[in-house]
Amino acid sequence: MDQTLQWMRAFVPQRNSVPRPERMRSVAGALIGLLLTAGLSMQLLGSATLPAALVAPMGASAVLLFCVPASPLAQPWSVIGGNTISALVGIACAKAIGNPLLAAPLAGSLAILVMFLLRCLHPPSGAVALTTVLGGPAVHAAGFGFAFVPVCLNSTLIVLVALVFNNLTGRRYPHTQQSMLKNVHATRDPVPTARLGFTKEDLDAALARYGQVLDISRDDLEEILLETEVQAYGRRFGVVTCGAIMSKDAVTVRPGMPLAEAWRLLRQHGLHALPVLDKAQRVVGMVGQNDFLHHAGLDDYQTLGERLRGLFNHLLGVRSRPGKVVEIMHRQVKTVGIDEPIAELVPLMTNQGLHHIPVVDGRGVFAGIVSQSDMLAAMYESRLTAPA
Repeated sequence: MDQTLQWMRAFVPQRNSVPRPERMRSVAGALIGLLLTAGLSMQLLGSATLPAALVAPMGASAVLLFCVPASPLAQPWSVIGGNTISALVGIACAKAIGNPLLAAPLAGSLAILVMFLLRCLHPPSGAVALTTVLGGPAVHAAGFGFAFVPVCLNSTLIVLVALVFNNLTGRRYPHTQQSMLKNVHATRDPVPTARLGFTKEDLDAALARYGQVLDISRDDLEEILLETEVQAYGRRFGVVTCGAIMSKDAVTVRPGMPLAEAWRLLRQHGLHALPVLDKAQRVVGMVGQNDFLHHAGLDDYQTLGERLRGLFNHLLGVRSRPGKVVEIMHRQVKTVGIDEPIAELVPLMTNQGLHHIPVVDGRGVFAGIVSQSDMLAAMYESRLTAPA
Protein backbone atom coordinates (compact mmCIF):
# COMPACT_ATOMS: atom_id res chain seq x y z
CA MET A 1 0.00 0.00 0.00
CA ASP A 2 2.81 2.41 0.92
CA GLN A 3 4.59 1.68 -2.34
CA THR A 4 1.40 2.40 -4.27
CA LEU A 5 1.00 5.77 -2.53
CA GLN A 6 4.62 6.65 -3.27
CA TRP A 7 4.10 5.78 -6.94
CA MET A 8 0.98 7.97 -7.08
CA ARG A 9 2.77 10.92 -5.47
CA ALA A 10 5.57 10.60 -8.01
CA PHE A 11 3.33 10.63 -11.07
CA VAL A 12 0.22 12.56 -9.98
CA PRO A 13 0.64 16.30 -9.22
CA GLN A 14 -0.44 17.10 -5.66
CA ARG A 15 -1.43 20.68 -6.43
CA ASN A 16 -2.23 22.70 -9.53
CA SER A 17 0.22 25.61 -9.45
CA VAL A 18 -1.37 27.42 -12.41
CA PRO A 19 -3.50 30.39 -11.21
CA ARG A 20 -7.18 30.21 -12.11
CA PRO A 21 -7.14 33.38 -14.31
CA GLU A 22 -4.23 31.94 -16.27
CA ARG A 23 -6.12 28.70 -16.83
CA MET A 24 -9.21 30.55 -18.05
CA ARG A 25 -7.08 32.67 -20.38
CA SER A 26 -5.51 29.52 -21.85
CA VAL A 27 -8.92 27.92 -22.38
CA ALA A 28 -10.29 31.07 -24.04
CA GLY A 29 -7.22 31.33 -26.27
CA ALA A 30 -7.49 27.72 -27.42
CA LEU A 31 -11.20 28.17 -28.18
CA ILE A 32 -10.64 31.35 -30.21
CA GLY A 33 -7.52 29.96 -31.91
CA LEU A 34 -9.11 26.72 -33.08
CA LEU A 35 -12.39 28.40 -34.03
CA LEU A 36 -10.72 31.06 -36.18
CA THR A 37 -8.27 28.59 -37.70
CA ALA A 38 -11.06 26.23 -38.70
CA GLY A 39 -13.33 28.98 -40.01
CA LEU A 40 -10.66 30.80 -42.01
CA SER A 41 -9.32 27.55 -43.44
CA MET A 42 -12.78 26.55 -44.65
CA GLN A 43 -13.23 29.98 -46.24
CA LEU A 44 -9.82 30.00 -47.94
CA LEU A 45 -10.09 26.42 -49.18
CA GLY A 46 -13.73 26.69 -50.18
CA SER A 47 -14.44 23.51 -48.25
CA ALA A 48 -17.81 22.81 -46.69
CA THR A 49 -16.50 20.00 -44.47
CA LEU A 50 -14.34 20.61 -41.43
CA PRO A 51 -12.24 17.40 -41.68
CA ALA A 52 -10.95 18.55 -45.08
CA ALA A 53 -9.96 21.99 -43.76
CA LEU A 54 -8.52 21.30 -40.29
CA VAL A 55 -6.02 18.63 -39.25
CA ALA A 56 -6.44 17.07 -35.82
CA PRO A 57 -2.90 17.82 -34.48
CA MET A 58 -3.84 21.52 -34.40
CA GLY A 59 -5.57 20.75 -31.10
CA ALA A 60 -2.21 19.72 -29.62
CA SER A 61 -0.52 22.79 -31.10
CA ALA A 62 -3.18 24.94 -29.42
CA VAL A 63 -2.19 23.52 -26.01
CA LEU A 64 1.35 24.78 -26.43
CA LEU A 65 0.47 28.10 -28.08
CA PHE A 66 -2.11 29.18 -25.51
CA CYS A 67 -1.04 27.35 -22.32
CA VAL A 68 2.76 27.62 -22.48
CA PRO A 69 3.52 30.31 -25.10
CA ALA A 70 6.96 30.93 -23.57
CA SER A 71 8.06 27.37 -24.34
CA PRO A 72 10.71 26.93 -27.06
CA LEU A 73 8.40 24.25 -28.48
CA ALA A 74 5.63 26.82 -29.03
CA GLN A 75 7.52 29.46 -31.02
CA PRO A 76 6.39 30.29 -34.59
CA TRP A 77 9.19 28.44 -36.40
CA SER A 78 8.65 25.37 -34.22
CA VAL A 79 4.92 25.29 -34.99
CA ILE A 80 4.93 26.15 -38.69
CA GLY A 81 8.25 24.56 -39.58
CA GLY A 82 7.78 21.47 -37.42
CA ASN A 83 4.28 20.68 -38.70
CA THR A 84 5.05 21.32 -42.37
CA ILE A 85 8.36 19.44 -42.40
CA SER A 86 6.89 16.49 -40.50
CA ALA A 87 4.06 16.30 -43.03
CA LEU A 88 6.57 16.20 -45.90
CA VAL A 89 8.54 13.46 -44.15
CA GLY A 90 5.37 11.45 -43.51
CA ILE A 91 4.21 11.72 -47.12
CA ALA A 92 7.64 10.61 -48.37
CA CYS A 93 7.58 7.57 -46.07
CA ALA A 94 4.03 6.67 -47.13
CA LYS A 95 5.00 6.80 -50.81
CA ALA A 96 8.25 4.85 -50.32
CA ILE A 97 6.90 2.13 -48.00
CA GLY A 98 3.60 0.47 -48.77
CA ASN A 99 3.16 -1.17 -45.38
CA PRO A 100 1.71 1.38 -42.87
CA LEU A 101 3.04 -0.71 -39.96
CA LEU A 102 6.57 0.19 -41.06
CA ALA A 103 5.88 3.58 -42.65
CA ALA A 104 4.18 5.14 -39.60
CA PRO A 105 6.94 4.50 -37.00
CA LEU A 106 9.60 5.48 -39.55
CA ALA A 107 7.75 8.71 -40.36
CA GLY A 108 7.46 9.66 -36.68
CA SER A 109 11.11 8.97 -35.88
CA LEU A 110 12.49 10.66 -39.02
CA ALA A 111 10.29 13.70 -38.37
CA ILE A 112 11.83 14.03 -34.91
CA LEU A 113 15.33 13.76 -36.37
CA VAL A 114 14.68 16.44 -39.01
CA MET A 115 13.08 18.75 -36.42
CA PHE A 116 16.15 18.39 -34.22
CA LEU A 117 18.43 19.22 -37.15
CA LEU A 118 16.36 22.24 -38.23
CA ARG A 119 15.75 23.45 -34.65
CA CYS A 120 11.96 23.37 -34.94
CA LEU A 121 11.01 20.68 -32.42
CA HIS A 122 7.24 20.67 -31.88
CA PRO A 123 5.58 17.63 -30.20
CA PRO A 124 2.28 17.76 -32.17
CA SER A 125 4.32 17.45 -35.36
CA GLY A 126 4.88 13.79 -34.54
CA ALA A 127 1.13 13.34 -34.85
CA VAL A 128 1.21 15.23 -38.17
CA ALA A 129 3.73 12.73 -39.53
CA LEU A 130 1.52 9.81 -38.50
CA THR A 131 -1.57 11.53 -39.93
CA THR A 132 -0.01 11.66 -43.39
CA VAL A 133 0.61 7.89 -43.28
CA LEU A 134 -2.62 6.78 -41.61
CA GLY A 135 -4.96 9.48 -42.92
CA GLY A 136 -6.53 7.33 -45.62
CA PRO A 137 -7.07 7.71 -49.38
CA ALA A 138 -7.96 11.42 -49.27
CA VAL A 139 -4.65 12.35 -47.62
CA HIS A 140 -2.65 10.03 -49.89
CA ALA A 141 -4.33 11.46 -52.98
CA ALA A 142 -3.31 14.99 -51.98
CA GLY A 143 0.35 13.94 -52.01
CA PHE A 144 2.97 16.50 -50.98
CA GLY A 145 0.40 19.25 -51.38
CA PHE A 146 -1.17 18.07 -48.10
CA ALA A 147 1.88 19.44 -46.26
CA PHE A 148 1.08 22.94 -47.44
CA VAL A 149 -2.71 22.78 -47.61
CA PRO A 150 -4.09 22.29 -45.03
CA VAL A 151 -1.11 21.60 -42.66
CA CYS A 152 1.02 24.69 -43.29
CA LEU A 153 -2.09 26.85 -43.72
CA ASN A 154 -3.56 25.68 -40.41
CA SER A 155 -0.23 26.15 -38.61
CA THR A 156 0.24 29.68 -39.94
CA LEU A 157 -3.30 30.75 -39.06
CA ILE A 158 -3.19 29.43 -35.50
CA VAL A 159 0.21 31.07 -34.93
CA LEU A 160 -1.18 34.41 -36.13
CA VAL A 161 -4.14 34.09 -33.78
CA ALA A 162 -1.78 33.18 -30.91
CA LEU A 163 0.40 36.19 -31.69
CA VAL A 164 -2.53 38.61 -31.47
CA PHE A 165 -4.30 36.94 -28.53
CA ASN A 166 -1.23 36.45 -26.34
CA ASN A 167 0.03 40.00 -26.78
CA LEU A 168 -3.43 41.48 -26.18
CA THR A 169 -3.71 39.52 -22.92
CA GLY A 170 -0.31 40.53 -21.57
CA ARG A 171 1.86 37.64 -22.74
CA ARG A 172 4.99 38.23 -24.81
CA TYR A 173 4.81 36.18 -28.01
CA PRO A 174 6.98 35.28 -29.79
CA HIS A 175 8.98 34.78 -26.60
CA THR A 176 12.38 36.28 -27.41
CA GLN A 177 15.22 35.27 -25.13
CA GLN A 178 17.50 37.66 -23.28
CA SER A 179 20.10 36.46 -20.82
CA MET A 180 19.93 38.01 -17.34
CA LEU A 181 23.69 37.46 -17.03
CA LYS A 182 24.69 39.72 -19.92
CA ASN A 183 27.07 42.52 -18.97
CA VAL A 184 25.30 45.79 -19.82
CA HIS A 185 28.62 47.67 -19.83
CA ALA A 186 29.98 45.57 -22.73
CA THR A 187 33.07 44.38 -20.85
CA ARG A 188 34.37 40.85 -20.39
CA ASP A 189 33.72 40.80 -16.65
CA PRO A 190 30.83 38.59 -15.52
CA VAL A 191 27.82 40.43 -14.14
CA PRO A 192 28.10 41.17 -10.40
CA THR A 193 25.67 38.45 -9.29
CA ALA A 194 27.66 35.84 -11.24
CA ARG A 195 30.95 36.63 -9.52
CA LEU A 196 29.89 34.78 -6.37
CA GLY A 197 26.67 33.15 -7.61
CA PHE A 198 26.22 30.75 -10.52
CA THR A 199 27.67 31.60 -13.95
CA LYS A 200 26.62 30.81 -17.51
CA GLU A 201 29.24 28.07 -17.56
CA ASP A 202 27.77 26.51 -14.39
CA LEU A 203 24.32 26.44 -15.96
CA ASP A 204 25.63 24.98 -19.24
CA ALA A 205 27.50 22.26 -17.35
CA ALA A 206 24.40 21.36 -15.30
CA LEU A 207 22.23 21.19 -18.43
CA ALA A 208 24.83 19.01 -20.16
CA ARG A 209 24.80 16.57 -17.24
CA TYR A 210 21.00 16.59 -17.20
CA GLY A 211 21.09 15.40 -20.80
CA GLN A 212 17.40 15.85 -21.66
CA VAL A 213 15.32 18.29 -23.67
CA LEU A 214 13.64 20.84 -21.41
CA ASP A 215 10.31 22.47 -22.22
CA ILE A 216 11.77 25.79 -21.07
CA SER A 217 14.39 28.00 -22.64
CA ARG A 218 17.84 28.32 -21.15
CA ASP A 219 17.33 32.05 -20.51
CA ASP A 220 14.02 31.50 -18.72
CA LEU A 221 15.64 28.82 -16.55
CA GLU A 222 18.45 31.26 -15.78
CA GLU A 223 15.91 33.90 -14.69
CA ILE A 224 14.09 31.39 -12.45
CA LEU A 225 17.35 30.44 -10.73
CA LEU A 226 18.23 34.10 -10.13
CA GLU A 227 14.77 34.69 -8.65
CA THR A 228 15.27 31.63 -6.42
CA GLU A 229 18.53 33.12 -5.13
CA VAL A 230 16.69 36.36 -4.31
CA GLN A 231 14.03 34.46 -2.35
CA ALA A 232 16.67 32.47 -0.48
CA TYR A 233 18.53 35.67 0.44
CA GLY A 234 15.37 37.19 1.88
CA ARG A 235 14.67 34.08 3.95
CA ARG A 236 18.23 33.94 5.28
CA PHE A 237 18.82 37.58 6.16
CA GLY A 238 15.29 38.74 6.80
CA VAL A 239 12.96 40.86 4.70
CA VAL A 240 13.87 44.54 4.43
CA THR A 241 11.42 46.49 2.27
CA CYS A 242 12.16 49.19 -0.26
CA GLY A 243 10.08 51.60 1.81
CA ALA A 244 12.41 51.14 4.77
CA ILE A 245 15.57 52.24 2.94
CA MET A 246 14.30 54.64 0.27
CA SER A 247 15.03 58.37 0.24
CA LYS A 248 11.68 60.00 0.98
CA ASP A 249 12.73 63.63 0.52
CA ALA A 250 13.63 62.98 -3.11
CA VAL A 251 14.41 65.69 -5.62
CA THR A 252 11.98 65.43 -8.55
CA VAL A 253 11.12 67.43 -11.66
CA ARG A 254 8.08 68.05 -13.84
CA PRO A 255 7.93 67.19 -17.57
CA GLY A 256 7.56 70.87 -18.44
CA MET A 257 10.49 72.11 -16.34
CA PRO A 258 13.18 73.98 -18.33
CA LEU A 259 16.33 71.96 -18.89
CA ALA A 260 18.52 74.62 -17.33
CA GLU A 261 16.58 74.37 -14.05
CA ALA A 262 16.69 70.56 -14.06
CA TRP A 263 20.44 70.64 -14.68
CA ARG A 264 20.89 73.09 -11.80
CA LEU A 265 19.04 70.68 -9.46
CA LEU A 266 21.24 67.79 -10.56
CA ARG A 267 24.42 69.76 -9.88
CA GLN A 268 23.18 71.39 -6.69
CA HIS A 269 22.27 68.08 -5.02
CA GLY A 270 25.11 66.03 -6.52
CA LEU A 271 22.73 63.58 -8.20
CA HIS A 272 23.03 61.49 -11.35
CA ALA A 273 19.33 61.21 -12.23
CA LEU A 274 15.96 62.70 -11.30
CA PRO A 275 12.47 61.13 -11.38
CA VAL A 276 9.99 62.97 -13.60
CA LEU A 277 6.49 63.19 -12.06
CA ASP A 278 3.18 64.28 -13.51
CA LYS A 279 0.55 66.32 -11.65
CA ALA A 280 -0.80 63.16 -9.99
CA GLN A 281 2.68 62.39 -8.59
CA ARG A 282 3.10 59.37 -10.84
CA VAL A 283 6.43 58.50 -12.42
CA VAL A 284 6.42 59.28 -16.14
CA GLY A 285 10.15 59.26 -16.80
CA MET A 286 13.73 59.70 -15.60
CA VAL A 287 16.23 62.33 -16.68
CA GLY A 288 19.94 61.93 -16.00
CA GLN A 289 23.36 63.27 -16.83
CA ASN A 290 23.63 61.04 -19.91
CA ASP A 291 20.43 62.56 -21.29
CA PHE A 292 21.92 66.05 -20.96
CA LEU A 293 25.17 64.95 -22.62
CA HIS A 294 23.23 63.43 -25.50
CA HIS A 295 21.16 66.60 -25.84
CA ALA A 296 24.29 68.77 -25.88
CA GLY A 297 25.79 66.73 -28.74
CA LEU A 298 28.57 65.32 -26.54
CA ASP A 299 27.38 61.71 -26.90
CA ASP A 300 29.43 59.64 -29.35
CA TYR A 301 26.64 57.08 -29.66
CA GLN A 302 24.25 59.14 -31.77
CA THR A 303 22.44 57.32 -34.53
CA LEU A 304 22.96 58.07 -38.20
CA GLY A 305 19.52 59.71 -38.38
CA GLU A 306 20.35 62.02 -35.45
CA ARG A 307 23.65 63.03 -37.08
CA LEU A 308 21.91 63.78 -40.40
CA ARG A 309 19.27 65.90 -38.65
CA GLY A 310 22.02 67.80 -36.84
CA LEU A 311 23.83 68.44 -40.12
CA PHE A 312 20.60 69.60 -41.80
CA ASN A 313 19.81 71.98 -38.94
CA HIS A 314 23.35 73.32 -39.03
CA LEU A 315 23.17 74.00 -42.77
CA LEU A 316 19.92 75.88 -42.29
CA GLY A 317 21.35 77.82 -39.40
CA VAL A 318 18.70 76.42 -37.08
CA ARG A 319 19.48 75.28 -33.55
CA SER A 320 16.44 73.22 -32.66
CA ARG A 321 17.51 72.18 -29.18
CA PRO A 322 14.74 70.93 -26.86
CA GLY A 323 14.15 73.15 -23.88
CA LYS A 324 11.92 71.00 -21.66
CA VAL A 325 12.59 67.91 -19.57
CA VAL A 326 9.87 65.95 -21.37
CA GLU A 327 11.81 66.15 -24.63
CA ILE A 328 14.95 64.37 -23.39
CA MET A 329 13.74 62.14 -20.52
CA HIS A 330 13.59 58.34 -20.63
CA ARG A 331 9.96 57.21 -20.59
CA GLN A 332 10.53 53.50 -19.93
CA VAL A 333 11.16 53.47 -16.19
CA LYS A 334 11.34 50.47 -13.87
CA THR A 335 9.56 51.08 -10.56
CA VAL A 336 9.15 48.92 -7.46
CA GLY A 337 6.48 48.74 -4.78
CA ILE A 338 7.00 50.23 -1.35
CA ASP A 339 6.50 46.79 0.29
CA GLU A 340 8.77 44.83 -2.05
CA PRO A 341 11.89 43.31 -0.42
CA ILE A 342 15.18 44.97 -1.32
CA ALA A 343 16.47 41.61 -2.54
CA GLU A 344 14.31 42.19 -5.64
CA LEU A 345 16.49 45.19 -6.49
CA VAL A 346 19.77 43.27 -6.59
CA PRO A 347 19.52 41.89 -10.17
CA LEU A 348 18.09 45.20 -11.39
CA MET A 349 20.96 47.28 -10.02
CA THR A 350 23.74 44.81 -10.69
CA ASN A 351 22.91 42.91 -13.86
CA GLN A 352 20.77 45.58 -15.57
CA GLY A 353 22.90 48.52 -14.48
CA LEU A 354 20.12 50.64 -12.93
CA HIS A 355 21.52 53.18 -10.44
CA HIS A 356 18.25 54.73 -9.21
CA ILE A 357 14.86 53.01 -8.95
CA PRO A 358 11.68 54.98 -8.05
CA VAL A 359 9.44 53.49 -5.36
CA VAL A 360 5.64 53.75 -5.63
CA ASP A 361 2.81 52.99 -3.23
CA GLY A 362 -0.17 50.74 -3.80
CA ARG A 363 -1.88 53.38 -5.95
CA GLY A 364 1.17 53.91 -8.15
CA VAL A 365 1.99 57.27 -6.56
CA PHE A 366 5.67 58.17 -6.16
CA ALA A 367 6.86 57.58 -2.59
CA GLY A 368 10.65 57.79 -2.81
CA ILE A 369 13.73 56.52 -4.59
CA VAL A 370 16.34 53.85 -3.86
CA SER A 371 19.89 54.36 -5.05
CA GLN A 372 22.84 51.98 -5.12
CA SER A 373 24.21 53.81 -2.05
CA ASP A 374 20.98 53.04 -0.16
CA MET A 375 21.23 49.39 -1.15
CA LEU A 376 24.87 49.09 -0.11
CA ALA A 377 24.20 50.65 3.29
CA ALA A 378 21.12 48.46 3.89
CA MET A 379 22.89 45.22 3.02
CA TYR A 380 25.88 46.22 5.17
CA GLU A 381 23.62 46.91 8.15
CA SER A 382 21.70 43.66 7.64
CA ARG A 383 24.92 41.67 7.72
CA LEU A 384 26.03 43.44 10.91
CA THR A 385 22.85 42.39 12.67
CA ALA A 386 22.93 38.81 11.31
CA PRO A 387 24.04 36.10 13.76
CA ALA A 388 27.62 34.90 13.34
